[in-house]
Amino acid sequence: MRTKLMTISAIIFALALFRLLPHWPNVSPVAAMALFGGAYFVDRRMAFIVPFVALFLSDLFLGLHNSMIFVYTGFALTVMIGFMLQKRVTITNTAFAVVASSVLFFLLTNFGAWLTSGLYAKTAEGLMQAYVAGIPFFQNSLLGNVVYAAVIFGGYHLLQKNITALKEPALKP
Repeated sequence: MRTKLMTISAIIFALALFRLLPHWPNVSPVAAMALFGGAYFVDRRMAFIVPFVALFLSDLFLGLHNSMIFVYTGFALTVMIGFMLQKRVTITNTAFAVVASSVLFFLLTNFGAWLTSGLYAKTAEGLMQAYVAGIPFFQNSLLGNVVYAAVIFGGYHLLQKNITALKEPALKP
């Protein structure tokens, strides 16, 4: 159990480090971290704690902003989407979870930008402008989520095939 816990945690913290490296705007492993934690930590507390600590530590380096509550809410909801993958990690299920979490994150964070930034009128039209302005970022976000999720879910699957200790549950509830 300890090997699996440490391996999953190490993967999530390694993903958080990728946020600190130069990358295209919004092409980051944020959703992949949350989905992976939700999918593979048996203890739901750890599924939230480890990814949130990794996210927060990387945010300390990247900078904090006034709409972070929307980012962290989207992150928490993505962990919960990951819960639906537990014991059902397939290419199809994971792809659906990546797309669903990407859309949810887009809707939530652009709503937050509309509400807190002062860039948009507080009207339905202003909200639509915020969503339209976010489309290029959504495309990049979806790309990053797909690539990072494919690498970590696929890589972890290969590790599980070759390391017996990773086949056991990580922290039983």
